[in-house]
Amino acid sequence: MDAAEKRVHAFVRVKPTADFAQDIIKFGPDKKSIDIYIKKDARKGVVNNRQTDWSFRLDGVLHNISQELAYEMVAQKLVADALIGYNGTIMCYGQTGAGKTYTMTGATAEYKHRGIIPRAIQQVFKAAAHSVDPFFTVRISYLEIYNETLCDLLSTTTSNGTSDTQMAVVDCPQGGETNRVIAEHALNRNSSRSHCIFTIYIESRFRVFSNIKCINSKINLIDLAGSERLSKTGSEGQVLKEATYINKSLSFLEQIVVALADPKREHIPFRQSKLTHVLKDSLGGNCNTVLVANICGEAVHVEETLSSLRFATRMKWITTEPVISETYDREGTVKALEKEIILLKQELAMRDSLVNRAPVTYDPLTDIQIAEIKSQVHKYLKGAIDEIDIVNVRQVQEVFKQFKLVVSQQEREVEATLRSKYALIDKKDFAALAAVQKAGVVDVDGHFMREERGQDFGTRTAPFSSGRGGKKKSRKSNGRPSSPPAKPVAFEQFKEEGGSEINQIFKENKSILLARKKRSRTVAQRINFIKREMEGIKKALEAQKQERWQQGEYVDEKGQIRIAEQEFLLIMKLKDLKEEYRSGYAELQDLKAEIQYCQHLVDQCWNKLISEFEIWYRESFLIPKDVQEALKPSGSIRPGMIPINRITCLEEDEQERFERMQETTLPACPASVSFYKAKMKTDQKHAYARTMSSLEQTRKKPGLIAAAGKNKPLSFLRVT
Repeated sequence: MDAAEKRVHAFVRVKPTADFAQDIIKFGPDKKSIDIYIKKDARKGVVNNRQTDWSFRLDGVLHNISQELAYEMVAQKLVADALIGYNGTIMCYGQTGAGKTYTMTGATAEYKHRGIIPRAIQQVFKAAAHSVDPFFTVRISYLEIYNETLCDLLSTTTSNGTSDTQMAVVDCPQGGETNRVIAEHALNRNSSRSHCIFTIYIESRFRVFSNIKCINSKINLIDLAGSERLSKTGSEGQVLKEATYINKSLSFLEQIVVALADPKREHIPFRQSKLTHVLKDSLGGNCNTVLVANICGEAVHVEETLSSLRFATRMKWITTEPVISETYDREGTVKALEKEIILLKQELAMRDSLVNRAPVTYDPLTDIQIAEIKSQVHKYLKGAIDEIDIVNVRQVQEVFKQFKLVVSQQEREVEATLRSKYALIDKKDFAALAAVQKAGVVDVDGHFMREERGQDFGTRTAPFSSGRGGKKKSRKSNGRPSSPPAKPVAFEQFKEEGGSEINQIFKENKSILLARKKRSRTVAQRINFIKREMEGIKKALEAQKQERWQQGEYVDEKGQIRIAEQEFLLIMKLKDLKEEYRSGYAELQDLKAEIQYCQHLVDQCWNKLISEFEIWYRESFLIPKDVQEALKPSGSIRPGMIPINRITCLEEDEQERFERMQETTLPACPASVSFYKAKMKTDQKHAYARTMSSLEQTRKKPGLIAAAGKNKPLSFLRVT
């Protein structure tokens, strides 16, 4: 940015009117100056020292021009600079009814009447669409300051100034400009009663290479409420209250402008009002600032016109120093670390020289040095040497690395030896365990078995092994015909019977998951290939550019540089590759989201299958026979209603109860044993009858049973 640009730019826009005072307002031939001339009032006598003419020099006078031309003169360059990292602010200032909202927002009657805000958004998105390298993120906010209260115009709910509503971009008539407060007075039928700040936040980063800079910038588009003379507007009531707040905030804004224009001022009172506090980063500082002073051309408004032109002149006194806001992901950190490494090496070399130590190199080890350390480690393990020569930290790290490699090699050899003798089976692999149990290799407890003749089986198995090694245990089957089947065998049976539907869903989800993972690997490989190809083309283009610069560039009659056909083809190919890279990257992100969701479904199905199997297994094999009759489809108890621990421990609980009774009661009266035995049997019969009657009544109330839920005990069911 040159010195001429380190200041606020000010333009004046004159509202078109049929009553334009040509004898009072005159424009310079260069359309950058405006002169005001007022005739002296003869009624005030001959001696009249009141000033009658003024001249103002600005950056441009916008009179009888279209919205498009006004945007090109005022905002186009500022928005273009924001796309490369410079913050920007455009502010419309002037009296009420002078056309500030029309300049900033425009009118909705025709497309060509669009204002600065919609045209700036169009320029930003058009630049993002035509850009090849960077990846753009655009966010917006629309803030209203009404009677010193902040409101979010993009919110679909009415804000009372105290709620903290989250901003969101909406595409509906409930949010945006229609939320702004307007009122009618003598000078304007639709007078804006608040200050509005529309902000566009731009973040651009390079998507292809992660170590390229990230640029952040914002554009503040400010539509100030108009200053009002109460004698002209005739405001009263609520409109009068609003005018008071507007004039007060504009007065504070003018004080800020005067303070910023004074280089000797140390304190700037930004906190005087909400408006000046919000505009702290927009006035001066590191921001490109443009002011549009909207004035009326009628003679009756000449005093307001002079006030607006004076404000614009003061704004031009403010100097700015725009800077690009950029960050680096890795490059800056890498350079700092490299510098630190150089300094540390210098300090070590100085320390070695001070202690008369032989020169030690701190560079990475060469292949010859690594081979020598490897040889010493093997000799040390074999006992050929007692010590390993070490002179720096890198050698220590390499020694440990070689030890780790030796241990890993020994582990692989042990695993290969075990696999040659045993068939290793994971504890969680129910299908494999069921197969070896069916073949009689292991018993239901997972222990290795031998034939009665003492001969080993052809294939030895290390059952229930989840690690790399396994033990071989020899044990005869206990041959308990009444014991339940092993869970792996029962699990296979369950998957074919009661759990067939869940198992089928699990298989389908897993198949979809595997397909998505395969596609993700293919897309990732393609993206990496494109990235390598792009790097090669960039190097080739750089080489051709250097060659063209050395040989001299060819320029056509229009002054444009001509390039060779081969270089042009490389540029077009690079552009196509970048487009393909973006498409592949987007597809990869979608696939990652799908894989995460599919994995969640697979895990959910597996957990459901296991939980259903546990219930089925307990109810099928661990419940006493008399209770199993009640659990049949025609019985009075639905599976899953009774907790299994309450059923399997009933007899033990009663026996323990009887033994405790004997210990505490019978010693005092041994003859009462018969009585208590008879009473216990009678109580059991009565309790059982009450339980079955209660269950029968419960079965007729499906809503009550459903309330308990599957796998949950009923709170009212008590088995004794």
